[in-house]
Formats: sequence, structure tokens, C-alpha cells
Amino acid sequence: MRYTDIAIIGGGLAGSIAAAMLGRAGIPTVLIDPHRVYPFDFRVEKIGGDLQLERFARTGLAESVLRSATLDGENWIARFGHLLDRQPSRQYGIMYDALITAIRDEISRPAELICDKVVNVATSSERQKVVLSNGEEISARLVVLANGLNVGLRRMLGIERLVTSHCHSISLGFDFVPVGRPAFPFAAMTYFSERPSDLIPYITLFPIGNRMRANLFTYRQADDPWLRTMRRNPVETLNAALPRLRRLTGEFGVAGDIKIRPADVYVSTGYRQAGVVLVGDAFASTCPVTGTGTDKVFTDVSQLCNVHIPAWLATDGMSEEKITAFYDDPVKTECDAWSNAKAFSFREVSIGSGPYWQAQRWARFLGYLGRGSLRRLHRPQAASATRTANQFRQRPQAADRV
Repeated sequence: MRYTDIAIIGGGLAGSIAAAMLGRAGIPTVLIDPHRVYPFDFRVEKIGGDLQLERFARTGLAESVLRSATLDGENWIARFGHLLDRQPSRQYGIMYDALITAIRDEISRPAELICDKVVNVATSSERQKVVLSNGEEISARLVVLANGLNVGLRRMLGIERLVTSHCHSISLGFDFVPVGRPAFPFAAMTYFSERPSDLIPYITLFPIGNRMRANLFTYRQADDPWLRTMRRNPVETLNAALPRLRRLTGEFGVAGDIKIRPADVYVSTGYRQAGVVLVGDAFASTCPVTGTGTDKVFTDVSQLCNVHIPAWLATDGMSEEKITAFYDDPVKTECDAWSNAKAFSFREVSIGSGPYWQAQRWARFLGYLGRGSLRRLHRPQAASATRTANQFRQRPQAADRV
């Protein structure tokens, strides 16, 4: 029997961050995952925005991990083939497996990684028992379930999943390459759908290393023939859905495989139990279109590891009352509610019918256009002021002339 304070099951984004944070805090922790080197997985491919980066910073890992990512610096906002705005941007592109590797590099003792599969979990208000596939048993004060979409262990504990929106959206990922020239004219771009009937909210293009990565989102069903057409003839299908995109990108190609991931929106039930806590997608999912799933992970793990686990370990036992404090944490509940509401509102503003939603789309379009126009007006003034200041600094002063 191996003894530890915390046993984390699942070594993806949530689990790996938790292990790194707890190791830095000096809390004995084991992270259990079948893969020593995390395999390719089409999930988070960029981290960005002031709020999301602030949440990542609370984990204490952002600065070191983001050194492995690619910063875009500027993001074009476009629709109907027109450039609306060129926003200063802090988006960091990184493939999910590379992100997990960078986070795991921050795991230090007394935290450690065990490469194995968990086959059984038994919980109580005192100590928890985790059984591995090789027969080894781990005794921990707390089990953290961070195993994402895997439902087997949760059902073993009587925790079920309530799906509130089946196949709420579908994400597609692929490499976007310029044809007939070495590079695109932009560092990154978000291009919004031209017609709600195409069921596409937007496509986002962003750099990862020397590649331009594309994430395309659609509100279709998993068996929609359009997805097969997109796989077979991606350029033609994309040009049909977003016919004026080429005005900004020029001719383009699609390289490599197209990864497709449908996403349900769900919440867990029966999770308020002694000895075990759920984080990230193990607790509840959101829609990848909104980009808020990463916010939820950062919030869950930072509150759990910075606030609750140190307080729980200070006293004996791991009662349901203790665990409930995490689920009722106002920082967590606010982020969960915001993320869930955005999943449904973004879908409606993207493809909703009727004059109200049409007005919402035009308001968003005009808002971007207005901000872009103001930015363009200020840019020449700022450039002129910079030139004047440089000229003044270069001009000999009176004392120098004498």
C-alpha cells in the first residue's frame, strides 16, 4: 500500500495543473495517468484573452508554460470579406499534447506521476483507496477526479452525467496553408459566419510555431453529411460556406488530417460525496465555441489547490461537508454559470432566427467595425506623435550647439 495525501486520477489539463500546484506547495500527491508522454488529442489549441490569462496566472504556471507557446500579437476581426478591426492580441497557440508536456515539466516532488490505469476507487470520510491495473493500491486522504469524459470511475461512485444539450456543437481542427505565397498577411484572424443558415459561428486562424492552425466551429449533428464532405473536399466546402473568406486570406489549402470533435453540454449529479472531488470536464462541460472551458479548468484547479485542499488537510477527515465547500465556492460557481450561459447565448446569436437575433448579429458586426475605425484613426496620430518625439530627441539642444 502506497500512502499519499492527494491522488489525482487523469493527467490532462486539470489533473496535470493540480499536480504541479500541489507539488510546489509541498503536498504529497500522485498523478495517475496511463500515458507518460501525453498523446495527440484535439482539444485546447490556444490560450488567450486578459481574463483567461489572469485565471491561468493564479495557478502559478502561466509564465513558464507559455514559453512553449506561440504569441500572435495581433488578431484580425472580419466578416463579409471585410476587415473590421486589427486588435492587439495575447493569444498563445499550442497543441494540447505539447501543453500537457509543458505543464508536467513543472511537476516536482513531493508530487509524482504514476503511469497506470485506475480500475477501482473506494471512498469514505477518512481515507480513500485507489486500485491500479497492476494490483498496486494507493491510500489517499483525497481523490481528485480529473479524467475528463471518462465516466466509468464516476459511475462506480454513483456519480452520473446529465446532458443538457446533445451535440451542442462540433469543432474541426486542421492546418491552414497559403497557396502561391510564403505566408498569410495576418498573424491571426477570427472570421465570423456570413449566413446563419451555414450553422458556422466562426473560424479562427492562429499560429503554432511556423504553422497556421484553423479551428472551425459548427452547430450541426454528428451524422450531418456536411462533415464527410468537409473531410473529403475541405477547401471547396469551406469556400462554399464562407465564400468571401478568400478576400482576406488569398488562395489557401488544408494540410494533414481534419480532426472532428462533437461536444455535449452536461453536468454531473450525485457528486457531493466524502473523499472525492471532481474538476474540469469531469464535473461539467461547456461549449468549445465559447473558449470558456479552459477558464473553468483554471478556476476549478486554482480554487481547489490554493484555497480548499490546504484548509481540508489542516484537520482530520475528508467529510462531505468539506467537499461541499469547493462546489459552493462563489468564484467557481460564478465561472460555471457564466460559461454555461455563454454556451447557449453564443449559439443563439450565431444561428438564431428572427429579427431579434438578426439585430444582435448586426450590432456585433457594427461594434467591431466601430472599434476598428477608432483604432485606425488613433494609429496615424500615435505614429505622428512618435515621429515628432523622435525628431525632437535627435535635434541638437541649445547647450549642445554652444
